[in-house]
Amino acid sequence: MFRTVCRAFRSLLQSLFRPLFASRAPGGFRTTGRAARNVSRPPRLRAMLGGTACVLALTAGLGACSPTFDWRTIMNNDNGYTVDLPAKPGNDQRAVQIDGTPMQMAMQTAEAGDAVFAVGTVILPNDSEATQRAALDFLRTGLARNVGAAPDAHAVQIPLAAGGKVPGLEMKLSGEAGSQREARTVYARLVARGRHVYQVAIIASKPIQQEQVDQFFSSFQLY
Repeated sequence: MFRTVCRAFRSLLQSLFRPLFASRAPGGFRTTGRAARNVSRPPRLRAMLGGTACVLALTAGLGACSPTFDWRTIMNNDNGYTVDLPAKPGNDQRAVQIDGTPMQMAMQTAEAGDAVFAVGTVILPNDSEATQRAALDFLRTGLARNVGAAPDAHAVQIPLAAGGKVPGLEMKLSGEAGSQREARTVYARLVARGRHVYQVAIIASKPIQQEQVDQFFSSFQLY
């Protein structure tokens, strides 16, 4: 089951960014509850390349999801956030090109119901507003293009663990993905803070309950 979710979200990102796999993600996160150990993606996932095959893998992964939502709190100290995920997470890292600049994107993913829940963190070369904006635009347009939708977003406030909030973007996109034109709904929040830009997303093949969406997004806090 874990390999299914790894293939599913990695496939989605493949169709968004199409970079080569970079390296396995570092450690540095911990969980509370029953998931109290790091989980890494299996080596065979290094071979998951190719846009069409990736979308098909996403379809297969979502179709095989378990309906159980076993929420646990994940604290990612490397990238400075805490979030509730509905299953034991996996972590991965890949290279992306944003405006011609190579960057790293770290990912944590978990699968439940008919959806993949994920937090992607782009590590920026600097914390300038222009660099942050370029990364936000890259993620926003990539998510929309993946399902053939307009990159519409509205403002939202993202909470800080220490109190206060920072401005971010929220999106809900519906459309068809892949050569088979299969229905997908994407719920996402994007936010920049310092030298990190975060993509907090749910990719679903069927509608999911709003309480699950709210649980995920309301739990995401930045250090």
